[in-house]
Amino acid sequence: MWAAVILLTTLLPSSSMPSLSIWELLSFDSFAHAGLFAILCYLMIVGMKKQFSYPQLKHSAIRVSFFTSTLFGISIELMQHYLMMGRHGDVMDVLCNTIGCLLGIVVFKWIYLQ
Repeated sequence: MWAAVILLTTLLPSSSMPSLSIWELLSFDSFAHAGLFAILCYLMIVGMKKQFSYPQLKHSAIRVSFFTSTLFGISIELMQHYLMMGRHGDVMDVLCNTIGCLLGIVVFKWIYLQ
């Protein structure tokens, strides 16, 4: 469900996004991307760790969720660039998505591995 929320919000026309940019990396858009992907990666790790059907997936949940979330972010940027009118793919968004995924891993480790 969270991935669907991300897909919907990132494919909205850019005119519906607030423009509060001071610097590119410290803009509202950058924090939104990082926050959305931190939650996505965190939820994926928790879900994979709590399942018992695939022990190998449970064992490598952090790695799999990081790569899956990162590839999802790259796919969204490619869709924005090639499919969406009024949107364009951005390398900075991919970077913010990846930083968000790493943040989700840190939060997971902080909560579950104390």
